Amino acid sequence: MLSIQRTTAFIGGLAAIAAAAWPASAQELEPRSYSPSPVGTNFVVAAYGQSSGEVVFDAGAPISDAQADINLATIAYSKVIDIGGHQSSVLIAVPYMWGDATGNLREASRSISRSGLGDMRLKFSTMLIGGPALSPEPFANRKPQPVVGVSLLAVAPTGEYMPNKLVNIGANRWAFKPEIGASAPFGRWQVDAYAGVWLYGDNENFLGLRQERRPMGTFQAHISYTFKPGLWAALNTTYYVGGDTVVGGRLEANRQENARIGATVSVPIAQRQSLLFSYSQGTLTRYGGDFTSFALSWRALWFD
Repeated sequence: MLSIQRTTAFIGGLAAIAAAAWPASAQELEPRSYSPSPVGTNFVVAAYGQSSGEVVFDAGAPISDAQADINLATIAYSKVIDIGGHQSSVLIAVPYMWGDATGNLREASRSISRSGLGDMRLKFSTMLIGGPALSPEPFANRKPQPVVGVSLLAVAPTGEYMPNKLVNIGANRWAFKPEIGASAPFGRWQVDAYAGVWLYGDNENFLGLRQERRPMGTFQAHISYTFKPGLWAALNTTYYVGGDTVVGGRLEANRQENARIGATVSVPIAQRQSLLFSYSQGTLTRYGGDFTSFALSWRALWFD
């Protein structure tokens, strides 16, 4: 009889697909995440994203022709606040995901579909250097300067989860990503770089077993150009490594070491409103989803 690692490799891999495709993953590419904003700014975002492509497994897995199509809709709200004279912000985001995956486990063709609410995301960030808390008028008159900030992203186990199913929308565990980021303007150009690490709690009920996940390091770099206020474009890249899992005390061969590149364009459509178009694709995939991804988001802001 094959071990649980092999007999469930395909279906268990589909669970990894879902985790890889939605925003809690290391695949995210977020230019200008640490760009300054005036205190009292409120942001609301409605976004849709689609990811599709191949799923890569370790060479020993009896799996072939694994493909996935994942859709994601997200509503988010963020507010800029003053903490100790430093510009800070809080964010809450709620995703809804649906999609399907197909592939062959040895000679048998398998497919699966899922839809439901994903795990809620909560984020706090603050500037350490170069980001004083300013109201809109003095903020508009400031001279742009380099900034360094830190953030903590928490993913709460609020998504749909069925303990008797291998494939779920929710992860049934907490996850945290502390991160440090820097941003430097050079005229119309802006360069961003972030480094963080995903830290995962345990899923205490993964088919009656405990599922642990090891930390995953993440790195992002972006360069963007502003054509006029609200109209800008960016080139993006990310690299992430680690994240292998332990199920029932047994280490699985699913350590990730992947890289992606992408592009983002922001277009103003009305006063204090914009559309953000994003595209990304894998350049190195050792394990997990080798996806091509598209996203469109509507963003609006207002002041207190």
